[in-house]
Amino acid sequence: MISILIKNGYVVNKGTIEVKDIYIKDGFIVHIAEDLYIQADMCIDATNKYVMPGIIDDQVHFREPGLTHKATIETEARAAVAGGVTSYMEMPNVNPPSVTVELLEEKYEIAAKTSLANYSFYMGATNDNLEEVLKVSQYYKNKVCGVKVFMGSSTGNMLVDNQEALENLFKHCKMLIATHCEDEQTIKEVTSYFQMIQESYKLLTPDNYLQFSPFKPQFHHIIRNAKACLISSEKAVKLAKRYGTRLHVLHISTGSEVKLFKNNLPLEQKRITAEVCVHHLYYHALQTYQLGNKIKCNPSIKALNSQKALFKALLNDNFDVIATDHAPHTLEEKMKPYIDAPSGIPLVQHGLSMMLSFYHRKKISLEKIVEKMCHAPAVCFQIDRRGFLEPEYWADIAIVDINKRYTVSKDNILYKCGWSPLEDTVMRGVVETTIVSGHLAYHEGQFFDAKKGERLEFTR
Repeated sequence: MISILIKNGYVVNKGTIEVKDIYIKDGFIVHIAEDLYIQADMCIDATNKYVMPGIIDDQVHFREPGLTHKATIETEARAAVAGGVTSYMEMPNVNPPSVTVELLEEKYEIAAKTSLANYSFYMGATNDNLEEVLKVSQYYKNKVCGVKVFMGSSTGNMLVDNQEALENLFKHCKMLIATHCEDEQTIKEVTSYFQMIQESYKLLTPDNYLQFSPFKPQFHHIIRNAKACLISSEKAVKLAKRYGTRLHVLHISTGSEVKLFKNNLPLEQKRITAEVCVHHLYYHALQTYQLGNKIKCNPSIKALNSQKALFKALLNDNFDVIATDHAPHTLEEKMKPYIDAPSGIPLVQHGLSMMLSFYHRKKISLEKIVEKMCHAPAVCFQIDRRGFLEPEYWADIAIVDINKRYTVSKDNILYKCGWSPLEDTVMRGVVETTIVSGHLAYHEGQFFDAKKGERLEFTR
């Protein structure tokens, strides 16, 4: 593995921005200081560029195995690296779902051979696989990022809706539990009401009733509404408090949920943490009139007032982590009628650019972006020696030209699905270099695949 010297970059780390050099050898950061003069195999001039820890995305869906027409671990890890993401944690709703130790390890074997980024995979919980979850909790707690519980149905139909199963998971699992929180009964009630409306239109206008159907993308946030999110998140938090569970609630999408999460404790002391996703910060419900199913996701993108509340809560540290919830589907699937189109948005390549758009509008600092996308995931999940630019830490680094502009287009989208809701948008902020576990993975538009990423380890 070659040694690398990064010169003259604005190093963004632990709330400071300082011009420093970084020397990397054998996978790790060795020195960080001003004016380092050390012989290295490769020297990267980072003058006027920003050098930050590699992003750790704690929620992605890379669709392998079983759904590889949408994405693969290899294709999406490359897209991640091009977006400055050096480590990811991937979800279990694949085919077959990752609900046994053996199926989980099969994904790790795939990643070891194909993933350019560092990787970890969640164990999936079901109504009846507690024994398998507890195996992971007991024997793999330092090798697996956490257990995923779908408390609302989403892609893959892994809903855990049995109260006894939930109680046992929260009571006995000693690992971090990450939850998707939407109350299924609330969603069903609204859906039934919408079906009744549609049937009424069918009687009144049999020839063109679909024109008046409430089942359209712009009503997705009404069907999968704020009440459904709050009921489910409250339930998860109550269970975690009852049993002392380490709970991480994913993709908070409503202002009403903010009250559930404290901002008066250091992150390392929190037992209950929360994540907000870039698309819930970037989009609001009115934009579905333009973008339709392309921004259909679960939990849904809510109204403008929720978007504003989410951003405020992020800055106030009620939310601990920013993620992408990268969830690709083919464009053909997304162009189906609303009721048939799957939920999910491909975002892992563009998450940093989306957050930099807020930086350029003076809504958030670079230091805060790095805190929430790099430092906090490492602390939250207790990842071993990653997430910070420090000597003796793994060298996971993104070098970014924060002022360079580019237009998102099919020519530069790297997702296997080949599309993005950001197409034709001019973004400001380009990842020029990504170093993964000390090896050059991406530089000036070129990938270097000779070495793959590492399996993440945890210090629990």
